[in-house]
Amino acid sequence: MSILIPSGTVNDQLHRDALAVLQPGFVGTTPPDWIRRHLAAGLGSVALFGRNVTDTAQLAELTAALRAENPDILVAIDEEGGDVTRLETGSGSSWPGNLALGAVDDPALTRDVARELGRALAACGVNYNWAPSADVNSNPGNPVIGVRSFGADPELCARHTAAWVEGLQSVGVAACAKHFPGHGDTAVDSHHGLPVVDVDVDLLRSRDLVPFKAAIAAGAKAVMTAHIMVPVLDPSLPATLSKAVLSGLLRARPEDGGLGYDGLIVTDAIEMGAIADTYGTSEGTLLALEAGADAICVGGEHADEETVLQLHDAIVAAVRSGRLSEERLADAADRVRRLGSWARIEAQGERREPDLSIGLQAARRALRVVRAPGRPVAPVTDRPYVASFSPQANVAVGDETPWGVAGMLAARLPGTRAENFGPADAAPEQLDALVARVLAGAQDRRLVLMVRDTHRHDWMSAALHRLVTARPDALVVEMGVPQAAPVGALHIATHGAARVCGLAAVEVLTGQPQIAS
Repeated sequence: MSILIPSGTVNDQLHRDALAVLQPGFVGTTPPDWIRRHLAAGLGSVALFGRNVTDTAQLAELTAALRAENPDILVAIDEEGGDVTRLETGSGSSWPGNLALGAVDDPALTRDVARELGRALAACGVNYNWAPSADVNSNPGNPVIGVRSFGADPELCARHTAAWVEGLQSVGVAACAKHFPGHGDTAVDSHHGLPVVDVDVDLLRSRDLVPFKAAIAAGAKAVMTAHIMVPVLDPSLPATLSKAVLSGLLRARPEDGGLGYDGLIVTDAIEMGAIADTYGTSEGTLLALEAGADAICVGGEHADEETVLQLHDAIVAAVRSGRLSEERLADAADRVRRLGSWARIEAQGERREPDLSIGLQAARRALRVVRAPGRPVAPVTDRPYVASFSPQANVAVGDETPWGVAGMLAARLPGTRAENFGPADAAPEQLDALVARVLAGAQDRRLVLMVRDTHRHDWMSAALHRLVTARPDALVVEMGVPQAAPVGALHIATHGAARVCGLAAVEVLTGQPQIAS
């Protein structure tokens, strides 16, 4: 392991700049010694994940300890609300996600939700949020964006991206519009592979770039890059590593065909498969900085000191060899420090507790409820049977966060029975057995079927069709992107799997209001 700051050069600017551009994560609910040392030596940002959070009091203590080493630190988190939450990994989010807000299509409500979510972050000392997703979900089969997008319409996505940015930043938390130049038209998850968006430049500008222009106009403090290939912009390098995309499009002046963005450019996690498996994390870091990125996100998976040292040393060596100019690195580090200074000043403003009721209000408005014609549906009042069909979660969402309504129904209706099923349970050779198991489990109970992105999973669609055919009185709750036609006696589309979306659905199922908490 190399020595981070050579003896006698504690104030060496090159080393401090190389640290400043890294945004690493760590393991644990208190700062490890190595994080403290590197913050004192110039590290400008730290990334927090669900593994770092137990509750708000603990998180506030953690961020205070980090800030004691560097008052201008950017404390980053990936808190989109909806399906992607780090503050509430163990319980589910108090805030509906983007698709739910897009379904309501009230920018004032989106602004309110982002503001209150921002207050929850600020109260814990978090000042930099890797959100919102500005991606236009133009490919219904997208495996990684989906409900994280406001929708498939560019103008709708643009007005809600702007509102989300404005709401979050109004309480002193920096917003980060992602994933530039747009991850919505992909069929590959960039955590695992390198997606290709093969469209012409006119479609790119009229569709994918529209929300990013709105984010920039709204004053977004940061933009996150996408690990995607866009051949019309650069046939050789993915967007994160492409000078044509970052310097030639995002940074360039509007009169030169660019977006004129002057804020912080941060990469998506550099250890994701799209980059690490193709270029390696060190080479990917250097290419990103050369292309115009200012900060390197790392640590979702490689959350250790060795990773920080490896990337730091690669940056220092690149500058000393002449590969990476000292001016480019200094400019990147200065953007990080300027944003940290802005966040420190903003944190001195008035603080208010978040209004949690706004999240449930938004989730209620996002519901789409369809009842079968001529078939009255009585509220569920006694021990239902809930069958939940769970696809494999993408890495951004994670599989630690609970979803669905089974637990909420059980809390209200003792005796509720619930079972979970996955792809293996509904394989063609197992489908008959699964249907028989569910029908036997339900018997004389009300049958509630929980699904998520049915249109993306043939096994789920097949099971749902069979069960609704056998039990046309079934109540269906779709917590993903609603694409298929409504089925069953009652069909509820929540537009996301946040806890508050489940609460809103339970209100409809039981005919009883929930209390926001």
